[in-house]
Amino acid sequence: MNVDFRDSLQIGDLKLSNRVVMAPLTRRRCPDDGVPSAMNIEYYAQRASAGLIIAEATNISPYAKGYPDTPGIFTERQINGWSKLTEVVHNNGGLIFIQLWHTGRFSHPKLQPNGERPMSASSIAFDAMINTGKRHEKLVLPREMTIRDIIQTVKDFKNASKNAKLAGFDGIEIHGANGYLIDQFLQDGTNHRSDDFGGDLVNRFRFLKEILEECIADWGNNRVGLRLSPSGIKNGMSDSNATEHFSQIISLLNSFPLAYLHLIEPLMPVDNLKNYQKKVYLYFRKFWKGTLIANGNISPDEAGKILSNRQADLIAFGRLFISNPDLVYRLINKLPLNDYDSNTFYGGDNKGYTDYPFYKAPS
Repeated sequence: MNVDFRDSLQIGDLKLSNRVVMAPLTRRRCPDDGVPSAMNIEYYAQRASAGLIIAEATNISPYAKGYPDTPGIFTERQINGWSKLTEVVHNNGGLIFIQLWHTGRFSHPKLQPNGERPMSASSIAFDAMINTGKRHEKLVLPREMTIRDIIQTVKDFKNASKNAKLAGFDGIEIHGANGYLIDQFLQDGTNHRSDDFGGDLVNRFRFLKEILEECIADWGNNRVGLRLSPSGIKNGMSDSNATEHFSQIISLLNSFPLAYLHLIEPLMPVDNLKNYQKKVYLYFRKFWKGTLIANGNISPDEAGKILSNRQADLIAFGRLFISNPDLVYRLINKLPLNDYDSNTFYGGDNKGYTDYPFYKAPS
């Protein structure tokens, strides 16, 4: 049987009404206290027709923050703000997970409590600039996490997971991609530790393993998803053999009752690099036995072919969902799509956020 956008999909006891996922998108439209606003609620409500919404990357603690104007889920006010949002999405017929993240070294003392240096798997600098709110500044040398830091951060993920349930989310996605903290542990270019969280792949996987175990213990089977970037070199990432190492990581993940594995295509070119895959959903599918989400620079036509060929079970769209709140309707009916304005992706008001039009048939 051919599969297309309009087909439903069962994930555990959740039934997705279609195969179109709204990818997690950092839009930097949240007030500085990390509490979702009425404008954020409207934005997600407009896109509730997605088979699944994965809400934007959300800070698990004050130490997780790497960008200004991003939401959190570690205070009571933040939980209450998200509760209003999930209620509206549900009332509009949608399902919504929240993506939990810690940015690790991709932060700055001006974004950290008490002006502290950000943490990472190892004390390895990344030569780049970061937006600290009022201007861009050079990233600092991160401090290597102690075992105590690691234990506390696992607890922070667990606490955020519990808070997500209190806020009415249908599940959570752990952000293990794009050069943020979990990725910094997984890839050997950023993990030079010599203890139980560094060295061989099993040790580098341990941080993620403990986070998954704690979150799944709270949510149960099929309510915790994971995002990885097996060919990700964004944010200064590197690995001595990314293809082999992520093949092993994904194989290890089969022992966890995940809702899905969400693989993002390379955000930077890897054509001239050895041991990196240009089509990650295609290569790594054979190592994963569960539900697979493909994401990243996938056109609607290519997405239809991926679904039809069973190369992935769901397709996540980012930029197209920004500019098309009714993207599912447009894809199913093969209607023209609104163009997006990249100048309004990050920060600002409702322009480029809640003002994109729904489809209107020509009169």
